[in-house]
Amino acid sequence: MKRKPCSVVPPTEDHDEKPNLFKRKDDETTSKAGFFSSSKQILTLCLVFRMVNSLLVQTYFNPDEHWQALEVAHRIAFGYGHLTWEWSKGIRSYLHPMMFVPLYKFLSFFGLDAPWFMIRAPRLLQSVISSVGDFYLYKLAHRIFGERVAQWTLFSQLVNWFTFFCFTRTLSNNLETVLTLVGLYYWPSFRHSSKHFLLASRKWGLVIAALACAVRPTSAITWLYVGLLELFETKDQIKFIFLEIAPIGLLVLGFTCLVDWLMYGSWIFVPVNFLKFNFLSSGGDYYGTHKWHWYFTQGFTVMLFTFIPFTIAGVFQSRQWKLFGLMAWVLGLYSVLGHKEFRFVMPVLPIALMFSGYSLASLQDTVSNDINRKISSDLRNKCPSRMQFGLFFLLVTNLPMALYMSLVHQGIFSIYICFIFSLILTFKFARQRGSEDVMNFLSHEALEDRVKSVLFLTPCHATPYYSTLHRNLPMRFLDCSPSESRETLDESDRFMIDPVGFLSDMVKGWAVPSHIVLFDSQEKQLKEFLISHSFIEIKRFFHAHFKVDRELQGSIVAYTLTSQ
Repeated sequence: MKRKPCSVVPPTEDHDEKPNLFKRKDDETTSKAGFFSSSKQILTLCLVFRMVNSLLVQTYFNPDEHWQALEVAHRIAFGYGHLTWEWSKGIRSYLHPMMFVPLYKFLSFFGLDAPWFMIRAPRLLQSVISSVGDFYLYKLAHRIFGERVAQWTLFSQLVNWFTFFCFTRTLSNNLETVLTLVGLYYWPSFRHSSKHFLLASRKWGLVIAALACAVRPTSAITWLYVGLLELFETKDQIKFIFLEIAPIGLLVLGFTCLVDWLMYGSWIFVPVNFLKFNFLSSGGDYYGTHKWHWYFTQGFTVMLFTFIPFTIAGVFQSRQWKLFGLMAWVLGLYSVLGHKEFRFVMPVLPIALMFSGYSLASLQDTVSNDINRKISSDLRNKCPSRMQFGLFFLLVTNLPMALYMSLVHQGIFSIYICFIFSLILTFKFARQRGSEDVMNFLSHEALEDRVKSVLFLTPCHATPYYSTLHRNLPMRFLDCSPSESRETLDESDRFMIDPVGFLSDMVKGWAVPSHIVLFDSQEKQLKEFLISHSFIEIKRFFHAHFKVDRELQGSIVAYTLTSQ
């Protein structure tokens, strides 16, 4: 019996899509076999996997994970915590940090606000949210391509090293990614249902899209593309704009402004402030710029890693040009901006992995014992090895990478070190765990009342802060807020240029801290100075094998005052 072809959108609307070879008619009418027999089991798999994933992530990736989310939530919940300069400029919304406030209140109410829970609980909460994203990616792939592609898409999502490394971190980009996947699932272009159901689905998609833009204003880049496609395809354009986009957008915008008004104490229009700072004045460039091609030659390619050939193959095999266009659109527009980061393009990584899932399903199809195909015995014997090699290749390259970047663990993974380190050296992406470990140590010390105050002689925002320490003690770090003049050096830069001179000036008027935290690269120059001022090393933590942004910071050291 010949398979029934199925395209992403009804053929009457779009004739250039390739018939879907993997979405069979019985995908929707017959029960699935094995573990994928119910949505509940798939969601459970995603949830358990991400929770374990969150417990394994013990490295420091991006300051925003702590400083723009947990630090803000901690301040709301407990009354103390540091707000960075972005909050005084009104370019951050409280919508995302507010998500963690009930969690902190819960921990405090039940007396669970101990160091382990304060460190792990937020990522466990994020793992629950991320598992919803995994689940909806599976559903989206199933809706477009069918059951087998959906299974391999989920495999790609769970195995990909960068998703493992990043997706359970408390970054607003991860919430944006989840909302994007849920919104795309409900978007009409990817559904085959009655007109009434499509209209209801589109409204849900718009609500979720509006929330994504409220959390991350740059999410508008994604939804502008998707919305324009819908606008060109729909017959009720006036209704779509004035009866759906406008009221839903205004409702979500009003809710966001209300939350920010309550927290800021005045009316702050965050999207406009965000747009002015990041796009019109290129404020983000203060923290570094990259070449226009960075996402294509380094950023996104590192995120995909060994999934690249499978993704490229899946694009051409599926001929899903709308999805590919979304990926290209997002990467292209972000490439125009000077300041680039891996996390900015996180929302399109699952889409790339969906194409990888299509390619893997194609490999599986080649070796399947489908009674409707006539395959020679020679080909049947050769193809399974291709499939097995592909899976082995993905697992052996991504799993060690994921564990190394999350744990910085050597041991049994030493056989992969040369291969992995070559990639790290090339892209300077070795990530650090010392930042997390030193704050974990200080939080336990503070619990025993052995910490009175802390001075961080590190690049600004190099460690977590009050959200991990969870004690209302005086702390000080080197400021790196943008100045009016690009030529003016901030404290962090001045310290890096002349650590001894900077600290000599600082001690003239300082309140002597009980603890000082610094990297070994600066310790070499400051050790005599610290000893002469009655400081001794109390604990040293491994940080990284290779340099990332500056010189090698192999370890991070905590010093304590002996005369306290």
